[in-house]
Amino acid sequence: MDAICVYCGSSPGTDPRHAEVARDFGTALARRNLRLVYGGGNVGLMGEVANATLAAGGTVTGIIPERLWEKEVGHRGLTDLFVVPTMHARKARMVELSDAFVALPGGFGTLDELFEVLTWQQIGYHQKPVGLLNVNGYYDGLIEFARHAHAQGFVRKEHLDSMIIDTDIESLLDTLVNAEPVRVEKWLNHDVPV
Repeated sequence: MDAICVYCGSSPGTDPRHAEVARDFGTALARRNLRLVYGGGNVGLMGEVANATLAAGGTVTGIIPERLWEKEVGHRGLTDLFVVPTMHARKARMVELSDAFVALPGGFGTLDELFEVLTWQQIGYHQKPVGLLNVNGYYDGLIEFARHAHAQGFVRKEHLDSMIIDTDIESLLDTLVNAEPVRVEKWLNHDVPV
């Protein structure tokens, strides 16, 4: 594993612990010689994780859409930066360049990226592990919703179980690095209960 994609907020949020965890995550990536792939911003948790990775001697690849680059929220001090035409191009390039994915705290954009990469995994577009760092219970409600969706027959157990959830950075990274490829033999079967 060479590169981990991080999805997180372009805002720092209201809890200062979120920024601290973003910095700790970036530092951990650099210590493990794992490249950070992220959305290319210099604001919020995005800026925190990128700056911490760089400060610890790591490499960082940012992918930012033209519209956000023009608003001057792009990070100009990265190892590599790609300015792409759209959000769709950004997400596709992030998947292409990454060996695993992790969501830190964030808003609608972070959730969009997380669910898209989980969906792509579910239908076999990639076999890369997807992790959720549940900082201070931030994602408790989302995890409960995913379990509810499974109980209601909308998410298969193997897809629910494919989301690697942890509250500890090092433990999450260990699990991601050692994860087996996610193989989807048949994801849609109307005759078999979920």
